[in-house]
Amino acid sequence: MPRSIIFYTTLLLGIASTAAFTQPQSFTPTRRNSFLALSTATATSDADIQEAKALLCRAAETKLENPDRVLDALESLEKNCKKQHKENPAAFSKDIMDNISGEWRLIFTTGTKERQKKSGGRVNYFPLKAIQTFDATVEPKVIENGIYAWNLPLLRFSGDFDFDERRRKLEFDFDLIELFGLIKIKLGRKEVAKIGASTGLGSANNEKLADNGRRAFFDWISADENIATARGGGGGLALWKRVDEE
Repeated sequence: MPRSIIFYTTLLLGIASTAAFTQPQSFTPTRRNSFLALSTATATSDADIQEAKALLCRAAETKLENPDRVLDALESLEKNCKKQHKENPAAFSKDIMDNISGEWRLIFTTGTKERQKKSGGRVNYFPLKAIQTFDATVEPKVIENGIYAWNLPLLRFSGDFDFDERRRKLEFDFDLIELFGLIKIKLGRKEVAKIGASTGLGSANNEKLADNGRRAFFDWISADENIATARGGGGGLALWKRVDEE
């Protein structure tokens, strides 16, 4: 019975999440690479990072920024944060881990490279309430990822993660699924990866990694008091907004 509930819940959430990449919104077209042109090839610019973050903060608050400009800002931030990480990997990674604990709402995602091909390259704001939670203050470190209706978790994954400071790589496994905040089911890594991919909370690449005995991962870009950014194992970029404590 629980597995049949998982199937139908997964089907409904998968259909809803797909809408983010198949229904373009009416934003004014902008010239691509406007943010990328601001960065020089010779040095990391703190001004460029702050400008990109400012736009991403506005996008996280209002969801009114043009998606192309949000994507430009994410790519610019990724490029410049990589440079900063190379200059001082330990300090850069420590800053991420000092800020990552807490709840984060998924605001914007390009989806995986496979999904981008299916949708014709369109990107958009994520239409559902998806919350990712990290706790780096305990061992093993805890990660949760769920889709909510108001404050009710319709589907939530739980597991643990590790962070490789040298590569900015956050590797994780989910082994527990919770339905409607009531039913908890222990599942294997491969089963969880398959469900995650079908709901939009994960990628098909995670299934391949699980088949090869490897963990799913994010290449982390930034985390501060307001927003977090990362590139997933499937190649997609994501923007989260910190959930304010009530």
